[in-house]
Amino acid sequence: MRTITGIKAAGLAALTGILLLSLGGCSQKQALSSVVWQQQLNLPSVVHSAEVAQSLSLNIDEISFDWMDQSRERVVPALLFKPAHQKKAKALIVFSHGLGGSKERYAYLGQYWASQGYASLHVQHDGSDRKVWRGNRLLLPLRLMDAADASEALARVQDVKFALDKILASDYAADFDHQNILMAGHSYGANTSMLLSGAQVEQNGELVSLKDDRIKAAILISAPPFYNDQPLDQVLAEVTIPTLHITTTEDEIKVPGYYSSPADRFELYYAMASSYKVLAVFSSGSHNIFSGWRRSEDIAPQQQVIKAATQALSSAFIEQVTTGDGRAMSLWAQQHQAVLSDFIRSDLVAVVN
Repeated sequence: MRTITGIKAAGLAALTGILLLSLGGCSQKQALSSVVWQQQLNLPSVVHSAEVAQSLSLNIDEISFDWMDQSRERVVPALLFKPAHQKKAKALIVFSHGLGGSKERYAYLGQYWASQGYASLHVQHDGSDRKVWRGNRLLLPLRLMDAADASEALARVQDVKFALDKILASDYAADFDHQNILMAGHSYGANTSMLLSGAQVEQNGELVSLKDDRIKAAILISAPPFYNDQPLDQVLAEVTIPTLHITTTEDEIKVPGYYSSPADRFELYYAMASSYKVLAVFSSGSHNIFSGWRRSEDIAPQQQVIKAATQALSSAFIEQVTTGDGRAMSLWAQQHQAVLSDFIRSDLVAVVN
């Protein structure tokens, strides 16, 4: 696999001649203090997120499904969030949870997207969901490794395809725009999203694509690397749809046998062949801060700000890729300078250092 340095150099060389916009700050931002995070609670995105949360029951509908894929004898639970008073949602986002998650775990994203006029279908993956945490604690590393196995990674892709088929054939199919379907996921779910977006894996000596052409863009939160010997640019060569990458400077994955450093998020971004791509890096925060869990070092205001900023950024990205209007994206970058370590857009390369 290419070194991280090599991929960064290649990515930057390809962007030569494109306008670079500095968002200010020194070359290496220091980690923000608890006082600064407390101050960021006044950001427009955080204030708006709190307002949205107060009126969820009035503005969004939540519908739960317990589907069964008979062909695989596998349950595929799902949870649909959609606007309550809007005739047709502007887009449908299909969300895949991280290792040990569930269809409810990332509800803060689905609820927010629905409040902004989008529908969101959150799929639960039976082989790598919250059940991995149950049982003998001494055997937890083995359960985690089994859940992260290649066979489960492929099964998750089939879960999403099945769920998308089911929702498009359901009575709710008329509730959203079928031309605007996006994929999103956190951690393992970001891996699932990349596979559905065109990432190719090697099976029996041949590259195999699991791409679903219905997906027009992808939101990749804390995307892990591909744990194989294939060159990353080869794996991602067919991911040409727009992608949004969200991470932090402390975004470490510590699953037994599948360690990943924060630098891997950069490597994936630069290797991605997307026609349009964005990378947002928050100045601190653990890998789990996006899921609702947090390590002891993650303070409550920090998580509140990062989750609200992620809600606003993902919504701005969805707006841009579905309407072509990038004003919300530009405004977001300006408003969140204080909490960003890096922000890079391939159309207008904006870098925070």
